[in-house]
Amino acid sequence: MSNVLNVAIIQTSLIWENPKENRRLLNDKINTITGVDLIVLPEMFTSGFTMNPTLVAETMDGETITWLQQLANEKDAVIMGSLVISENNNFYNRMVCVEPSGKITTYDKRHTFTLAGEDKVYTAGSEKVIFSYKGWKICPLVCYDLRFPVWARNVEDYDLLIYVANWPKVRIKAWDALLQARAIENMTYCIGVNRVGLDGNNYEHSGHSVVYDVLGNRLDHILENEETIEVVTLHKGAITKYREKLNFLNDGDQFSLKV
Repeated sequence: MSNVLNVAIIQTSLIWENPKENRRLLNDKINTITGVDLIVLPEMFTSGFTMNPTLVAETMDGETITWLQQLANEKDAVIMGSLVISENNNFYNRMVCVEPSGKITTYDKRHTFTLAGEDKVYTAGSEKVIFSYKGWKICPLVCYDLRFPVWARNVEDYDLLIYVANWPKVRIKAWDALLQARAIENMTYCIGVNRVGLDGNNYEHSGHSVVYDVLGNRLDHILENEETIEVVTLHKGAITKYREKLNFLNDGDQFSLKV
């Protein structure tokens, strides 16, 4: 168990529908990082947010997963982000959380983005996932999930909520506001990692990757529109201090979620 978690956020542009080149690009960036516990990549980091899964889909035995396992072992850190996975004749926008040991925790995006037709080509997930690493309970979610607070509701006493995204500039105010709200209402650290640059559909992405503490205070210095890597240090004691002092999570309404 560790009371401190060092997290590297990679805010980057992505090469449209080109997994090989994106692996090369990200490999160079990841190899500059040292001394961290967790490395977070954007949504669909091998392709950009494409609705053409047949062009970029891989299996859980594919090149990207093998590459991530090797890198996670070399960097002694969890590496996480989402990519297009083909499985059982379905396509998934799947978050993979790859540990140094090679163990993989997966989360399939629950809320597929109907405005872009994601629901027509990708199968939605049905299970909320919490995984533990070095004594930290981590909840991984993907992009459009951010608009649905019930799905993120902290009934598991998790410590860190992470969203990866290809969230466009035109709606970035919602991204900013909702990430801060998720941190405050769940009394958790909340990290959002978004891409920058134009995608293949000419949608502009301005980044706004961010880290909030349990009170909604911003902890990073990431600039919008820039490719950057930033390392932030999270402290378990800060979570315990404010949860015990304020007791907000214990006062929430009880409910059952139908999926």
